Amino acid sequence: MVGLSCAWFLQEAGVDVVVLDRTGVAAGASWGNAGWLSPALTVPLPEPAVLRYGLKAMADHRSPLYVPARVDPRLWRFLLEFSRHCTPRRWRSGMAAYRSLNEQALAAFDQLEAGGVRARSQPASIFAAFARDREAEGLLDELRLVAGTGQQIEIELLTGNQARERQPLLSDAVTLAVDVRSQRFINPGAYVAALADSVRARGGQIREGVTVHALRDAKPGVLVETDGAAPLHGEAAVIATGSWMPQLAAPHGVRTLVQAGRGYSFSVETDPPAEGPLYFPGARVACTPVDGRMRIAGMMEFRRADDPLDARRIGVIEAATRPLLQGVDWSSRRDEWVGPRPVTPDGLPLIGATSTKGIFVAGGHGMWGITLGPLTGRLLAHQITTGRTPVEIVPFNPLR
Repeated sequence: MVGLSCAWFLQEAGVDVVVLDRTGVAAGASWGNAGWLSPALTVPLPEPAVLRYGLKAMADHRSPLYVPARVDPRLWRFLLEFSRHCTPRRWRSGMAAYRSLNEQALAAFDQLEAGGVRARSQPASIFAAFARDREAEGLLDELRLVAGTGQQIEIELLTGNQARERQPLLSDAVTLAVDVRSQRFINPGAYVAALADSVRARGGQIREGVTVHALRDAKPGVLVETDGAAPLHGEAAVIATGSWMPQLAAPHGVRTLVQAGRGYSFSVETDPPAEGPLYFPGARVACTPVDGRMRIAGMMEFRRADDPLDARRIGVIEAATRPLLQGVDWSSRRDEWVGPRPVTPDGLPLIGATSTKGIFVAGGHGMWGITLGPLTGRLLAHQITTGRTPVEIVPFNPLR
């Protein structure tokens, strides 16, 4: 989403673009994620409650957080830096930076859709459901803090019965729900494919199956070295490679660690059909209607981006979700998927210019790459084409 959004908005400014993709469109963290466009929930991941939860969860194999017990100096360095950012002061600072993005995020989707992207984002509430009333306190506290920054938040508290009237797939175990209004959702794979089609229709090239090995200052312009016969030359280049960003960006002054926080998903049949997003904060699980089925997504697994899918993680998600849902045919489970979210230690993305003239980065959004991808593309395209850095992305300087 992020890279293609950069390409699309550069085209809006009259720039000819070539997109190089190692595998294929939507093959990374885009295809199987929950597809939520949820600015109300878009916050820095490091916070005191996450640190407390993480320390307990690491010892529980049923936890939605998984850290492999192996010697991995880079991973443990990331976790140490992450823990240092789990303070109220740093969370508030990060949230203030996110606010300006959150307020514009949905409008960037409107611009894509008005500009020829043949996919639509669906307005919806996100129902956060709880088996115990007290479990809602963490989410409500977070939403109050978000609202305290000045961001508009609209919620409604519902009893279990009220929630089931609106979302009949919720089981009798649910006693309380929070209706987070004015959000949206998409089928992420289909949306990204439509975005790619729009880039092509405007004359852009998308070359799939191309591995980029390095980028160099060509004075003038940029040379992009690939596994092809000859390097490509351009006036500028954007590194938007998600969890693989450090390999290409580090030589250009980007020192922030980017760790794969892998998410898992699968889909099931439901009766009645799923009508909108469901969220189970206690299990860290998100459910979304996709292609007539319900996609169930969750987990934060800190492993190498290219490691194979671990079926045990799928089992953890199902076991945590079963008691909270009814009308689900669990035997219909399919579309099992894992994708690497690019997570930074401070929970903030990397958007902007590197130390090498003409080379830019866009990534590290963690769980918010779908929500913030189009806006990231719009803001970075402005910086590339005008030479002026939008105030909204100053806190996300890749050289911080």
